[in-house]
Amino acid sequence: MSRYQDARARQSGQADAPQVRPWAALAVLMLPVLLVAVDNTVLAFAVPSLSQALQPSGTELLWIVDIYPLVLAGLLVPMGSLGDRVGRRRILMIGGTGFALVSVAAAFAPSAALLIAARAAMGFFGAMIMPATLSLIRNIFTNPTQRRTAIAVWAAGFSAGAALGPIVGGFLLEHFWWGSIFLLAVPLLVPLVVLAPVLVPESRDPCPGPVDPLSAALVLATMVPLLVAIKAFARDGFSLVTAALLLGALLVGVGFVLRQLRARTPMLDVRLFHDKVFSGSVAANLLSVFSLVGFLFFVSQHLQLVRGFSPMTAGLLLLPGLVVTVVSGLSVVPLARRVPVGVIVAGGLVMNAVGYGIVFFAGPAGSDIGLVLAFVCMGGGVGAAETLSNDLILSSVPPEKAGAASAISETAYEVGAVLGTAVLGSILASAYRSTLVLPTGLTPGDALAASETLGGAHEVARRLPADAAQSLLDSAHAAFDSGVVVTSAIGVVLMLGAAVMVLRTLPRVVEAPAS
Repeated sequence: MSRYQDARARQSGQADAPQVRPWAALAVLMLPVLLVAVDNTVLAFAVPSLSQALQPSGTELLWIVDIYPLVLAGLLVPMGSLGDRVGRRRILMIGGTGFALVSVAAAFAPSAALLIAARAAMGFFGAMIMPATLSLIRNIFTNPTQRRTAIAVWAAGFSAGAALGPIVGGFLLEHFWWGSIFLLAVPLLVPLVVLAPVLVPESRDPCPGPVDPLSAALVLATMVPLLVAIKAFARDGFSLVTAALLLGALLVGVGFVLRQLRARTPMLDVRLFHDKVFSGSVAANLLSVFSLVGFLFFVSQHLQLVRGFSPMTAGLLLLPGLVVTVVSGLSVVPLARRVPVGVIVAGGLVMNAVGYGIVFFAGPAGSDIGLVLAFVCMGGGVGAAETLSNDLILSSVPPEKAGAASAISETAYEVGAVLGTAVLGSILASAYRSTLVLPTGLTPGDALAASETLGGAHEVARRLPADAAQSLLDSAHAAFDSGVVVTSAIGVVLMLGAAVMVLRTLPRVVEAPAS
């Protein structure tokens, strides 16, 4: 029995108390998990409304979507390490309070530039939240079976939150203005601030090393240019700027690794990546999220702008996939006692590939049922892969190092979110621009706006005569769906390749998770 459980038993004097308090703590920790997960995808459904209200350029629109996970990815490792040192519950409380305040500012941002700044600040505070939740779970649940179940709930909440984003966003956008999606933080984070000190035990590394600001700066200086370079390459192809960013990220990353190898108490134990199970789990985590976020980026625009559904209706069409995501994440816990973990995770990635394969045929054909079925397949795959990959990542480290391992897991999630939007979104935008046929007589400004985004084409069409407007919309819809064909094909290939990688790295025998 852990010290935390023993203390609870003494306080209550009841044998079953240790079985109740940890799950109550888990319920509290799910509040910020749901919020951050919803925030990763809710914005996708607000893209049309944002395009009309703030009139961002194509580049600004991508930054509005990407700056939040970009900052998050760059700061997760430093914040996870900081939580190990100063206390994970403390860093969670600071992050939750800051996230709520900045979310209110984002809701009332008057311009695209200020919204980008607010989203960046949300990423800063969000980086405090996510490693803290997962590392606290690692320390609260010391029993391997209970820990896997708790992580399954956590992963199901994360995946469900990502899928719930479009539904919640659809409801809010149908009844309120676009900024209302950011006000979700307030009702979710206020209970966290009140209940966490009562139900969630504090934990930290008992023998932490000194705070290492230089290592934190090196992580940020590696992640940010790397992700910017990936975005630039996907959007514009290879260039000197892209090469310079990649080279800079590589050099700084090497410097970070060398510093960690030489440090007595490193911020991040990079030797963990020598373990193929650990590395394979991180890769599976990243690629699974890549598939989910990339899918939601284009399906949200297809359902609203091409098919003409309201935000709420479009969100409800994805509800079956949300249910399957939760069920899948929870059902793999007992399944993993009988089926090898590697086989389950690989199977989840294959389901993602099947989902993209359905989109390949159903999207351009205008099949709404096909898109719903595609998301059901993807929800099942993501739920299974996320649960077990996170469990493998956490179970490979001692509890006092849970913050650093959680940060790696979360970094993989956020990098996957960035890549899903940046790579697939940019390829989709490139295909859209290359096949769009503009009607004659457009002003240079209208021509640029219509060719940058599908939302821009709809906004331009509002100002045109009926015939010209219909011609532009028909061409824009066809161009957008031609891009969906390309990105879906890429998604199928990537997911099948990821499944092969998982089969070569993760366990293919039934075994209990490490305690």
